Formats: sequence, structure tokens, C-alpha cells
Amino acid sequence: MKKYILTIDQSTSSTKALIVDDAGTVKYKISKSHKQIYPHRGWVEHNPTEIYENVKCVINEIIKVNQIKEEEIACLSITNQRETVVVWDKHTGQPVYNAIVWQCRRTDSICNELKEYEEMIIEKTGLRLDPYFSGTKIKWILDNVKGARGKAEKGDLLFGTIDSWLIWNLTNGKFHVTDYTNASRTLLLNIKTLKWDQELLQVFNIPYSILPKIHPSDEIFGETNLQGNLKKSLKVCGVIGDSQGALFGQRCFEVGSAKSTFGTGNSIMVNVGHDYIESKNGLVSTIAYVTKNHINYGIEGIINSSGDTINWIHKELGLFENFDEFNKAVDEVKNNEGVYLVPAFLGLGIPHWKGSARASIVGISRNTNKKHIMRAALESIAYQVKDAIDVIENETKIKINNLNIDGGVTTNKIYNQFLANILDCNIEKNINEELSSLGAAMLGGLGIGMWHSMDNIKSRCNKVESYKNEIQVEEREKLYKGWKNAVKSVLYLTELEND
Repeated sequence: MKKYILTIDQSTSSTKALIVDDAGTVKYKISKSHKQIYPHRGWVEHNPTEIYENVKCVINEIIKVNQIKEEEIACLSITNQRETVVVWDKHTGQPVYNAIVWQCRRTDSICNELKEYEEMIIEKTGLRLDPYFSGTKIKWILDNVKGARGKAEKGDLLFGTIDSWLIWNLTNGKFHVTDYTNASRTLLLNIKTLKWDQELLQVFNIPYSILPKIHPSDEIFGETNLQGNLKKSLKVCGVIGDSQGALFGQRCFEVGSAKSTFGTGNSIMVNVGHDYIESKNGLVSTIAYVTKNHINYGIEGIINSSGDTINWIHKELGLFENFDEFNKAVDEVKNNEGVYLVPAFLGLGIPHWKGSARASIVGISRNTNKKHIMRAALESIAYQVKDAIDVIENETKIKINNLNIDGGVTTNKIYNQFLANILDCNIEKNINEELSSLGAAMLGGLGIGMWHSMDNIKSRCNKVESYKNEIQVEEREKLYKGWKNAVKSVLYLTELEND
């Protein structure tokens, strides 16, 4: 009998359900978007109840439309937006507040208050003390939602990243769990001991009782009958944060293998193996993946805005109506004439980490038109990847000659070629556009014995498009110098505003 893995990909903008077969191929997929909530400048929220309802909707629809038999589904796997926080009442199941999204900058002041602990936090977690990560978001909810801290201290509240929230609901509140990759993004996990850290919990004033139990990604996390929609229970196995899921889906199993996943933001991650490498200069150390037999660490560069930049010029500036028009426009602008867009909509990430920076378009002349701005938006994503990789190579002493890419903007061949030109390295674009989902499914397959080893997974079909550098050193240096000057102007304006 044919066996499939049902996979949920709960991302920043939407929820997908996918069916992956035993050859590691995505056979079917369906998607449903959810509302983005912006209560104040720099604040970003989601409705966790809406997200869970969307999960149920896409699961039911993909099974019904594609006439998948229950006995053909081997397990349910989950990949998710990582640092986004949900806190809920364990008795009623109701969130005490909206999910605070990884992009949200509301906890800048908390980070400033805790500055004296920053070195200790970096040493234990591999992460920066930054609003991007979960710890300060949990603290904000407990400190600012009426009655939340009292309930938490009585043991009545639970915290989770989106994977925990979904599993808790899918299992009717029986399993409050997460995996090591998601736990490693919370500022609460000591990634050397692989345990929740009591000293960190004291720093953030977070009760231990609200934390989920942590499992390897290929462990059994629980069972679900999709709240009565299935006749027999389905194992939940294969849970991993989306960026790490893409690393696994790209089969970056060897030390030095690297990938860049382009979504709303962007994560550049390198597998550094079993030995933890300390994070410096804007990089973060993280857990790449933990299975029952392996632990691999990663070094990551985080970019706040990649696909979100294209969405901004589309929805807010109205520069194009559809992506065919966008692709045609950026192809027509062979020389962008010194126009650069620095997309610091939520501050600048690596290597600057300036949360108060604001976006800017520089180099505009009377001849500049909307096509130049569209091209500048596209190119800004590649320049930020270049910034990150330069730091990664310097800190790890690993030369990245090959970069595996996936996600939104990589469907654009013009972008992929520009990235190869700016990085001067081989770019491999995976034909499969759902690498995070595939990574979760592979881990689920490992956990239930569909695949017997990582070598077995690696032998599966994996089609890629390759791109190599096509420009001279002088042109590359000129383009990149223009970008760095544009960023300097943004940093200068940030300093003036903060004086």
C-alpha cells in the first residue's frame, strides 16, 4: 500500500497542508492565509485560534479533495514559524493574548532593561538578547496582560511556539511538547546541556511550569484523530522549526553545507556539526537538528525582510499588479543606475542589529522610475545575504562555495542569477519549493521507519537548478560598495534620530 506523510507548514503568512509520498515528493498541497495584525508601529500579532482553525481546514480539505485513505497516512509532521509566542489557559484552552510574532519589536525596552545579562544569555543560548526571540515576548505577556502572571505562577498557563500550540490542540490538550530546534529559539534553553535553564528563567521571570517538554524531531510527540475527523489516531512525528526544516530538507547533513531560506524574512544557516561554535558579530548559534541518534549545531544569519520587501512595494506602493509584471520589470532594468532600497522596516539584522533603523531608498535621480525601485527591492535581498555570508565565513572559517536556496523569491531566475553574481559562488535552487515541509516529513519518516537512515533519505531524487557567477570582480565590488554606502546612510540617520 502506498504510504504518505501529512505535513503542516504553519508560516508567518499562511498555513499549508501537504501530502509527501515515500519517495520524498510533494504530491499535493493546499494553503490558507491568516490575518496580519499591526496594533502599533513595530508590533506584529496573529490570532492563534484563527491559525488552528486554518490548520483543521487545510487538513480536512487536502484529505477530502485528493481522496486520501486514512490507512495511507503514516503520520502527521509539523514545521512552523519559530519564535512566535502563544500563551494560553491550560483549563479553557483559550489564549490570554494574540500570538506575538517573531517580527515584533515591542520588547526593545525589556531587552534594554536586561542588558547586564546579555553576555550570559549569549553564552548559554547562542542567541542575542533581541526582541526577535521568544523569551522577552513571554515576559511581556505575563507583565502586561491582566491576571496573566498570577495565573502563570499558579500553574494555570502554558507557553508554546506555534508547534506546541498546534500539537496541544490536535491532541485535545494531552501533550504539551516542542522539539529542540524550536526550544533553541526561546532564550530559555541552554543549547549545550539541552535543558531549560533555571538561571535564564529567573532572568526573564518565567515560571518553569509553563514550559513544554522537549523531544528530538523524529520522536513521537503524541497522537491525534483530528478532533474526531479520523476513525483511528494518527501519530504526530517529525516536528521542526521552518528554517531548520529547510536545512534538513535540503539534505545539508555534512559539516559546512549551507542553505538560505527565503520567506517573509530570510535565514542563512550552516551545519557546523556536533561541536558548538560560539556566536559573534551578529550571528546566532542554534540547534540545526536533533534526532534520536544525532545532534548537529548550526550558525545562522538572520535577515528581517526579504519577501516582505516585495510585498511592501506591491501592496503599499502599488508598483505592480501581479508577479508576471514584476518579473518582466526587473528583467528590463539591466543597470539599476545606483538605486538601492535598504529594507529596514523592522530594523536592520545581521551584521548591524539596529532595531531602530528605518527603511530608505537612495540614489534616486530624475530618470528613476518604478522599475528601478522594483529591481532595487529584489537586489536588496541578495545584498543582505552577502552581508550575512561574509560574517559567517569569517567566524566559522568555512568557505561557502555552494549555497542551497529555497522559498518565495527563488522562483525568480533573475534573482537567483544576481545572487550568484554577488556571492561569487555556486547557487543551487531546489526544484521542490517546499523544503521546510519536506524536512519535517523526512524526520517523520525517520521516526516511524519509512526511511531507515539519513543516507536512505539522501538517496531520494533531488532536482536542482544551478547558477554560477557571470560578472567580473570590478563590477561586483562596485555594486556591493554602493549597497554598503546606502546602509551607512541609514545608520547615520538612525544615529541622528536617537541623539
